[in-house]
Amino acid sequence: MSEDKNKQVSRRQFLNYTLTGVGGFMAAGMLAPMVRFAIDPVLQPEAGGDFVSAEIAEEDITTEPQRVTFKVEQVDAWYESTVEKVAWVYKQEDGSIIALDPTCTHLGCIVGWDSNEDHPDHFYCPCHGGLYTKDGVNVPNTPPTAPLSVYEQKIENGILYLGKSIPREEA
Repeated sequence: MSEDKNKQVSRRQFLNYTLTGVGGFMAAGMLAPMVRFAIDPVLQPEAGGDFVSAEIAEEDITTEPQRVTFKVEQVDAWYESTVEKVAWVYKQEDGSIIALDPTCTHLGCIVGWDSNEDHPDHFYCPCHGGLYTKDGVNVPNTPPTAPLSVYEQKIENGILYLGKSIPREEA
């Protein structure tokens, strides 16, 4: 009979096991959404490789940089919006196309082509006098420390499509 008493669960042990189990389920119920919230962005597919039409034909692109605007669908958490972006597009001597991101690498202002009469044939940043050559390389001894970023681009059915902006190494 003493063996049966040792195998029996006391009232105190039963309550301890029950409360521990219920507490564990409650903690798991509270932690599961938090863990899902933390891991969810990692599980989402990256949408960074999409190309959008710049609405300019390949034959209309000249050797002089042209300002091109295009629209991109942007998702910030649960908010979706259409954002208008800008690129400076031109053909190089060899016929290849370059699409430059006009965001200055110094403070993020928008640069303009041939917009300053003191510096013709340069990209000029009006915020702090930053200069870039036609190919987007920063001019030494001016505020920018890196060249302008370049958009991924491709030609499909004679129309220019632009992708994400890729930063270039310091010149």
